[in-house]
Amino acid sequence: MVCRMRDDGLMHSWRVQRPGPMSTHPLDPTWEPPPQRAPDELVVRVLACGVCRTDLHVAEGDLPVHRRGVVPGHEVVGEVVEAPNGGFRVGQRVGIAWLRRTCGRCRYCTRGSENLCPQSEYTGWDADGGYADYATVPADFAYPLPSGYPDTELAPLLCAGIIGWRALARANLPPGGRLALYGFGASGHITAQIALAQGATVHVATRSSRARELALQLGVTSVGGDGDAPPEPVDSAILFAPVGELVPFALAALDRGGTLSVAGIHLSDIPVLNYQQHLFQERQIRSVTANTRRDGQDFLRFASSHPLQVVTTPYPLSRADAALADLAAGRVRGAAVLIPLRPLIESGTRSAR
Repeated sequence: MVCRMRDDGLMHSWRVQRPGPMSTHPLDPTWEPPPQRAPDELVVRVLACGVCRTDLHVAEGDLPVHRRGVVPGHEVVGEVVEAPNGGFRVGQRVGIAWLRRTCGRCRYCTRGSENLCPQSEYTGWDADGGYADYATVPADFAYPLPSGYPDTELAPLLCAGIIGWRALARANLPPGGRLALYGFGASGHITAQIALAQGATVHVATRSSRARELALQLGVTSVGGDGDAPPEPVDSAILFAPVGELVPFALAALDRGGTLSVAGIHLSDIPVLNYQQHLFQERQIRSVTANTRRDGQDFLRFASSHPLQVVTTPYPLSRADAALADLAAGRVRGAAVLIPLRPLIESGTRSAR
């Protein structure tokens, strides 16, 4: 399977035709015409697309089907090939993230909480995403991208980075505070670096020995297994693993007045909590629901001025199903990133812009 435009003008993509466990092969490869843009949209040639755990939830059916046969992928770095007048220019490198469109009129949008818009739409769930050679995005929801990062390292920033940024804000970490991270994949390893740059002490709990090794390399203070307590009470915790059974462990690790931020869009059931042990003394638990464009803009500015080490495992677009299967099995180090064949060929002459 080659990932490029064929002579007949068709592009390669992957569609979720039968949501279910990765062992049932829920994705089908297809050849189809490139997408047509709406008047307010860009068409981009995909240069790289991160593989997010949310893509796995869409493929496996943990999230309800919003669009049958959708193309997953919402961490897209692309080159503009068609654009409406004004704004972005043809040839410009842009990012496509999870939040795709909002109404702009409801009480949530007008108060700055557009991530809570009841009419919000999402890339790779409501509309086709980046597991393809080409994708579209409303121009108002596309991101200019910072220089200094190659395409493969920019892609995970567009969800793993942005959601980590919002999750950290929701965790109420005080200046110089103590933070525990539960799960250390794509988002965890970026968020740890944000917190460290802000002067925090970071403790990591994850089932993966490779992830624990990476965490130590990045400068965290301690690592442990996914149910292990950090060596000291923490002011804040973030749960990246979609495992509800870890919520009591994370709450118990909080100091008085601490906050647990749950970063995932999907979480297995949370066990019964003990009020005295888990919530008393003003401990609190907060969810994270998508992100606002302001979150994305603020985070990308931070990434521009604070170089991040983005650890990636590349896959050709032709192996998108294998990348998702590896993510499900915990075999990915850092963030998996899909690369269409054409950018892969050009990578020898392509420099970080």
